[in-house]
Amino acid sequence: MLRWRGVEGKPPGWGRCVATIGVFDGVHRGHQVILGKTVERARSAGVPSLVLTFDPHPAEVVRPGSHPAMLTSARRKAELLEGLGIDVLCVLPFTLEFSRLGPAEFVHEILVEHLHAAAVVVGENFRFGHKAAGDVPLLRDLGGRFGFATEGVQIVRTDETTYSSTFIRSCIDAGDVAEAARTLGRSHRLEGVVVRGDMRGRELGYPTANLQTLPYAAVPADGVYAGHLVHGEHARPAAISVGTNPTFEGRERRVEAYVLDFAGDLYGEHVAIDFATRLRGMERFDDIAALRAQMAQDVALTRSLVT
Repeated sequence: MLRWRGVEGKPPGWGRCVATIGVFDGVHRGHQVILGKTVERARSAGVPSLVLTFDPHPAEVVRPGSHPAMLTSARRKAELLEGLGIDVLCVLPFTLEFSRLGPAEFVHEILVEHLHAAAVVVGENFRFGHKAAGDVPLLRDLGGRFGFATEGVQIVRTDETTYSSTFIRSCIDAGDVAEAARTLGRSHRLEGVVVRGDMRGRELGYPTANLQTLPYAAVPADGVYAGHLVHGEHARPAAISVGTNPTFEGRERRVEAYVLDFAGDLYGEHVAIDFATRLRGMERFDDIAALRAQMAQDVALTRSLVT
């Protein structure tokens, strides 16, 4: 997959493409339908499929301090898009100046002049331009004027849920990582570097990998989870703790993973933690023996669920 930063990064001789536009945080099952339509249409036309996305998040630029929790890192998003068959990822720097472009200006300058879109595929609730003034009917009208087709894809829904990044964030915030996984189409993942903690896990007989998470990462609610620690090509079962370690009067919120049947050293390594299911909430124990006994139960349950 080709990757550009800014529309000016397109290679010489760039021809036409089929484009889709959005933040695509999580690349969830709703996104996957839109992306699949984009790839299908591009292949039928014999042109590249292109995702136009933004950095930083538009909400943070327009309303500083409102940056949402992020479901996927930039690297992870690119990997997922490539896995779905997208040919080009164009990351557009989102600035206040850019946010002030009207819908027609955005379409003409970005989609027509730079990307040469032959078709644009978006969700039926897509909005664009200054103050989100543009919608799919306007995009279709502008496409007729500038020579590209527009396809509005129906939003994926169940009887109770509309698949959206906002819904998934609410699940993760509540600790319901199983429901988040159903909507994502895979386990929710946190990434980061393993750093040194207080070494208490080692003293208790359960050494943990302490994850330094990325800025704005969507960290699940405090509690204990079963999942996997992913390092390179290996995904190893892990019991995961999220919280402040109240038994030890901790104040810093941490994400720590005890990797089952693993004795290696992960300090300084970039790893990922995939959350499969929540085992229990975070608790304060009266003594170390009670904590150790509960940890043994957590590990046994993890082993039964994810190995």
